[in-house]
Amino acid sequence: MPYTNSAAEYDALLGSLYQGALEPTPWHSFLPRLLGALDAMVVSLTLRPPRSGDSGLILNYLRPYTTADGHSFSKADPRDWPSTAYREQFFALDPFIDLPPLTVVSLQELIPLEALRESEYYRQFLEPAGILYILGADAREPRGMEARLRVSRGPDDAPFSADDQRLLERLLPHLARALEINARLARTESERAVYEGAVDQLAVGTIILDGHGRVLNSNRVAGELLALDDGMRVADAELRFTDPAVGRQLQQVIAKVLDAHQRGAAAVVEALRVRRPSGKGDFGLVIRPVPRSAWSEGQSSPTVAVFLSAPEVQSQTSELVIKQLFDFTPAESRLALRLAGGQSLAEACEELCISQHTARAQLKTIFAKSGVTRQAELVRLILRSVATLA
Repeated sequence: MPYTNSAAEYDALLGSLYQGALEPTPWHSFLPRLLGALDAMVVSLTLRPPRSGDSGLILNYLRPYTTADGHSFSKADPRDWPSTAYREQFFALDPFIDLPPLTVVSLQELIPLEALRESEYYRQFLEPAGILYILGADAREPRGMEARLRVSRGPDDAPFSADDQRLLERLLPHLARALEINARLARTESERAVYEGAVDQLAVGTIILDGHGRVLNSNRVAGELLALDDGMRVADAELRFTDPAVGRQLQQVIAKVLDAHQRGAAAVVEALRVRRPSGKGDFGLVIRPVPRSAWSEGQSSPTVAVFLSAPEVQSQTSELVIKQLFDFTPAESRLALRLAGGQSLAEACEELCISQHTARAQLKTIFAKSGVTRQAELVRLILRSVATLA
C-alpha cells in the first residue's frame, strides 16, 4: 500500500525508528518500513564504514521480490554482489562523503545525470546493481558513532520527489537520537560484559533480584551452583531453599534493604550461610543493595544483589599470566599456581613430579621475585592480584 504521509503512518514509522535502537539487529523493523514509505528499491544503513581489513557493518533491505522458483526476498544477502562490491571496491568512489549532518542530498545534486552515466562509479557499481537515483543522509551521535543512510531507486522508477526528501529530513533528527540510545546501550552492555566476566573469573556467583525477590539475572557461576539443587535453586523465578528458614531470612534482608533505600540510609549489607544436603561445604551468601538512580524506582527494578560462593569453586588463572606478572620461570609458575590453588608443597611436588628439595629451591626464588617471605603471603599475593582476572 502506498505511503500517504498520514499521522498514523508517520507515527508507526517513527516508532519503529526508536524501537530499532533496542533490536538485536538494529533498525530491523524500521528499514523495510522506510523502504516502503519511500517506494525505494534498496535502503542501506552503514553503521561502520568498510576499511582495509574490515568489511564494515552495512544493513541492506531490498524491495520485496519473488524469484522464478517461488522464493521471496526482502533483506539483502550480505554476500550478494552489490553489497560485496560496495564494501570491497566502490566505497571509496561513493560521492556521499562528509555530508553535512542531518541534511538530505540527492545523487543528482552532486553529479548531473549525464556525468553520472559516464562515471566509473555508475558503470561498475550502480548500473550492474540496477540503481540510478539515491538519497543520502548522515546522522551522528555526540560520542562519534555515525550512521550513513542511503535510499535508492532503479532506472525504471521515478526520481525522488521533494516530498520524499522532506520525509527523510523529518526523520533524521530522530535517527540521530535513536543512534545515541543505541550507542549508549551498546557501551553499557560492553561494560557489563567486562564486569560480569571479571566476577566469573573470581569464581563468585551473582544473582540479581527485584523488590519482590524475583530473579532477574544471574551469571554463569551462579547458574552452575544453582543447577546442583544442593540447598538452593531457582524455581518460578524465585530462589528456593531446602531450609525454609533461610528463605524467610532472605526476605527479611530484602525488606531491610528496601527500607534503608527508601529512607536514604546507609547501604545495608548482610550475609547468610546455606547448608547443603550433600554434606559439602556451606554456600556463602552476601546480600547488598543494587545502586539505583532517583528515576529507577519500582519493585520490578534490580534491587538486591546476592553474591554466592562455594568452597569447591576457586578462581583460576594460567601459568603464562603468573609468569608474566611476577617474572617467574615456567617451573616456578607451575609451582606457584598450585600453591595458590590450595595445595600443600608436598601435594604440588607429587603432581609436578619433582622432589621437595627442588620445590624448596624454586620457592626460595619465588619469594625473592615476589617480595614475600612465607607461603601464605605468596598465596594471598596471587589471589589478590589481577592474575585471577586473566
